Amino acid sequence: MRTVEKVRWLDNLEEEAWVGFLRTQARLMTQLDRELREEHGLSLADYDVMATLSAHPERQLRPTELADRVVISPSTLTRRLDSMERRGLVARRRCREDARGVYVALTDDGFRALQKAAPSHVDGVRRHFIDRLSRAQLESLARIGREPASH
Repeated sequence: MRTVEKVRWLDNLEEEAWVGFLRTQARLMTQLDRELREEHGLSLADYDVMATLSAHPERQLRPTELADRVVISPSTLTRRLDSMERRGLVARRRCREDARGVYVALTDDGFRALQKAAPSHVDGVRRHFIDRLSRAQLESLARIGREPASH
């Protein structure tokens, strides 16, 4: 645990950048979620789960692997999967290699919903985020995203 004397406190610019990042991220996620709900009846979390599953062989992952890849907590993921399963977007399937294991699989209906929502979601990401940044800013963000959180 760090003591107060050893903390490198944020200067004004650093604090403004940090708070600005947090507010921008929250507004962006809220806007993208709103658009997906209004246009497609999907939450941003639904979309994230479906897009993550669609990128893997057989469009399925074990729940722990899925939890590591999506931007929601494992407990929220469980509730989200229950809801998505009721709507026919995903299915839980027994693992052939491990009788106790389960996969979360994107259903054909879920894949069609993802394909239908993708163009408007990407358009929203572009309008609300990508198009507001220069190539240099995008490169910096991409580089930051590739680096481990702590050194």
